[in-house]
Amino acid sequence: MALEITDASFEEVVLKSDKPVLVDFWAAWCGPCRMVGPVIDEIHGEYDGKAVVGKVDVDANQEFAAKYGVRNIPTVLLFKDGEVVSRQVGVSPKKVYTDAIDNAL
Repeated sequence: MALEITDASFEEVVLKSDKPVLVDFWAAWCGPCRMVGPVIDEIHGEYDGKAVVGKVDVDANQEFAAKYGVRNIPTVLLFKDGEVVSRQVGVSPKKVYTDAIDNAL
């Protein structure tokens, strides 16, 4: 399972990471989010040790969703050195996410 990221842990886990961080902004009631979720979990397993892969529940954690302009979910952001380097809105194929991580490695 991908790492659960909260507003309280976001800065430490995402912004201060020395590895690329893929963050899935999602909500339990969102159908497309439930399609992306298993893909994110798979990527978490495949990139263990190389990149951080996590999820932010936007219903419970709104601070960073607002800060990064997440208006539609799912939105998947890739951070490198604390900066957003890739943004995917909606459902995308797994390769889109893995290519983004590979480019940041």
